[in-house]
Amino acid sequence: MNKVCPLCNALINPEIQCKRCNGIMTDGGRIADYFDDYSSYLEMSITELIDGAPNDQCVHLFYCPNCNYDKRIGINKIPK
Repeated sequence: MNKVCPLCNALINPEIQCKRCNGIMTDGGRIADYFDDYSSYLEMSITELIDGAPNDQCVHLFYCPNCNYDKRIGINKIPK
């Protein structure tokens, strides 16, 4: 069964609170998109192998626009 990231597919909009300033953090996208200049153009099946997350998670980078704190958060994939 194929699974998809609900955040990548705009099915959810989580409000993650910054642990430093209590502001609302912004989703910066999949962490795999930050690896090099071309990683965002590769198929997800390739980049999922190098992000270090389990196959049923998609790791996103969240950052706080107020204090610049950032955090990697694993988002559980859901059935297609």
